[in-house]
Amino acid sequence: MSAQGRDSLHASPVASTAAPEGQGTEEGQSRQRLLDSIPLTTKLIVSMLVLLVVGTLGISLAIRQMAGTYLLQKTDTQLIRQAKLGIRNATLLNREDLSKHGLGPTDYFLQVRDSNMVIISDDLNPMRVNGVVSVPKLPADGQDGGVQMGQPFTTPAVISKSTDGPVDRDGLKRANAPWRVVAMRWSLDDPGGMGVSKGVLFIGLSLGDQQDTIHALTQYCWMVGILIVLLGAVIAALLIQNTLAPLKRMEKTAAKIAAGDLSRRIPAGPVNTEVGSLAASLNAMLARIERSFREQQATTEKMKQFVSDASHELRTPLAAIHGYAELYRMQRELPGALERADESIGHIEASSTRMTELVQDLLSLARMDEGRGVDTSLDVNLTSLVNDAVDDLHALDPDREITRGLLDLPKGGGNAFVFRKAPWERIDLVGDPTRLRQVVTNIIGNVHRYTPPDSPVEIGLGRISLPWESGRLTFMPPSEDSLDALIQAAGPAGADNGGDYVIMRFSDHGPGASQEALPRLFERFYTADPSRARLKGGTGLGLAIVRSIVKAHQGLICASATPGGGLTFTVVLPQGRVDAATPQGDAD
Repeated sequence: MSAQGRDSLHASPVASTAAPEGQGTEEGQSRQRLLDSIPLTTKLIVSMLVLLVVGTLGISLAIRQMAGTYLLQKTDTQLIRQAKLGIRNATLLNREDLSKHGLGPTDYFLQVRDSNMVIISDDLNPMRVNGVVSVPKLPADGQDGGVQMGQPFTTPAVISKSTDGPVDRDGLKRANAPWRVVAMRWSLDDPGGMGVSKGVLFIGLSLGDQQDTIHALTQYCWMVGILIVLLGAVIAALLIQNTLAPLKRMEKTAAKIAAGDLSRRIPAGPVNTEVGSLAASLNAMLARIERSFREQQATTEKMKQFVSDASHELRTPLAAIHGYAELYRMQRELPGALERADESIGHIEASSTRMTELVQDLLSLARMDEGRGVDTSLDVNLTSLVNDAVDDLHALDPDREITRGLLDLPKGGGNAFVFRKAPWERIDLVGDPTRLRQVVTNIIGNVHRYTPPDSPVEIGLGRISLPWESGRLTFMPPSEDSLDALIQAAGPAGADNGGDYVIMRFSDHGPGASQEALPRLFERFYTADPSRARLKGGTGLGLAIVRSIVKAHQGLICASATPGGGLTFTVVLPQGRVDAATPQGDAD
């Protein structure tokens, strides 16, 4: 045989062994898929039915066994009592000719034997049932058959026909019932003076009545069991369907959410139940998903608007540079070209300066959006920093009245800090001094740029405590509602139940902004009055940069109307060290 043939013979058993294993695995997976495809309601109802059937069957068998044992014990007690009664009345056996008359009609089978187990007297009135005679099967005449005295035992029936007529089936069944028999020793004084006679008395009772009782009880248990199973199945189906109804509603809600309707919520239930707790958790998760999706949409829209605005803002200086360069090229051969060239170069320089400022502001915003560009781990003398900005504003506007003061919490449930004219105390915090100086400079610059040079300004500083977790201010919108909530929760600085925060407030009395424009002042390239913004210059990113810096310090900035007219900026900053990794995404 060739080597190839031998290899084939050796490989065949392996292949034949591997095939059934793979087939068995596929069959197991197929059965598992079949089980997984069965609805949960069907599985629960079938499980309940199985439990009911097993429970009913177990209870029925237990009742049958218990009743059979009880009836058998009762039969044994009756047999022993009757045997003792017969022995006490043994004088009757001595006087009567048992071979002729017996003991008369009775339900008990009676057989008397001598000490050698020879039958002296047999039952002359055996049990007759519809033409069938039934007697217990006992040891043969002259043999003991290993029977223990005083211990009842069960023995089969010996039946025979008592008539020539047809045998009734029920009678035959009853006659076939086994017997319960007990053997008792007896002794009797011989009246002829021959001494004492001894022997054995067999007394038995048919178990036919007991079997009929057990049979009737079994049928009753089966009927009741079937009714219990059917009723239990109906109740279980109703209960399971009612219990799983919230899951069905969750399924329908999930289908609508999957179709794109993120506003859907699962009906709430008691939170102390599994379904209610699951619904609360899912609703919280759906709320976060919807909020994240809306924020993503808002971010995308803002990015689109930002790119459009940035393109527009960059196009304007580029167009000016291109236009003046083209004008210079066209007029360089004309008389007076040198003077016109100086003018064109001046415009080109101004446009390039504006474009440089715009690019730098865009770069700063981009770096802060990524969580970079701000070092919040340095010590800052905030009072000195604000003083420098006030001096700058006074130098720019000598005629402007600038009032310094302290900020106190309102009394009686007010919704604004109370300004009190007083010299400033030194206030230190942990942050980025360069970026915080930029915050103050930009706000002061807006006051200088957009308000009359002789309009008054109030600048206040203060300290409070807030019982809020770190970083909560970061996710609050820059609105008056946020400021109201902060004031209501604030307490005096140094309170044990909260962290300390620093307050800066800049109030001017210029033209201000409309109520609708206040929350949008911190959007990129947004201006409340575009014509005035173009006249005063600026990139439109100053307040957006201010808010990004404040958010990097886990603080809050809000714009509100000054009583009597004007604009007020309120800045709230934590006084202690903050996490520099705080995300800078917009949470409006």
